[in-house]
Amino acid sequence: MQLLRMLYEKGEATNTYSLHMKQNDLAKQLGISRQALNVHLRKLRNLNYIRTGRGFIDVTGKGLNALGISSNPAFVFIKVSPRKRGGVYKKIKELAIQRAFRIAGDVDALIIVERTKLDEILSKLSYIEGVKDTKSYVAIEPIK
Repeated sequence: MQLLRMLYEKGEATNTYSLHMKQNDLAKQLGISRQALNVHLRKLRNLNYIRTGRGFIDVTGKGLNALGISSNPAFVFIKVSPRKRGGVYKKIKELAIQRAFRIAGDVDALIIVERTKLDEILSKLSYIEGVKDTKSYVAIEPIK
């Protein structure tokens, strides 16, 4: 536990997307051989765009930046009519967002959005029956 704590405290917060899939299965989905997939994965690893291990591939923050996905997202806090929560949460799940949370406090939900998609998401939220109010904040840079 001491080592885990030190790794956490000395580590850096990153945005990582993990795919848990065998490389054979991924190669089949792409319609290429496993050897060809390994050539491509090695190139991406050398660029520090991905990390790989047994049964997983992580897209790193640098890989996300190469795709044009910002590691400094926008946060949207949403107030919802109490009787409409179930329907609103179901519609939120259908949006092109990074993460969504039900939260306790002055607002009912928090969604994390790629900031280039913020206007689009706010527009879609305005048409969801039961959404009473939204407040948006854009991250400038990570502090920790």
